[in-house]
Amino acid sequence: MEAKLVSLGIETFKIALLLALPGLLVGMFIGLAVSIFQATTQINEMTLSFIPKIIGVVIVVILTMPWMLNAMTDFSLNIFNMIPDFIE
Repeated sequence: MEAKLVSLGIETFKIALLLALPGLLVGMFIGLAVSIFQATTQINEMTLSFIPKIIGVVIVVILTMPWMLNAMTDFSLNIFNMIPDFIE
């Protein structure tokens, strides 16, 4: 019983990381590119770093939404199917 709960917790963290990874990576790379651009041009505008990151993350979330939805649906169905095991 305890092993199943630990396994479920590990799987929960894995799916959370997997679903957050595309948006986080795009935000990180866009932020790095904007920082390099700002350093080379010496432009210190604060909004210049936020707007491209927001647009990039929104685009990636829209493009990966079907995959994210399938992953969450599979995970949710797996949890619902495990309910009888935890009732014992």
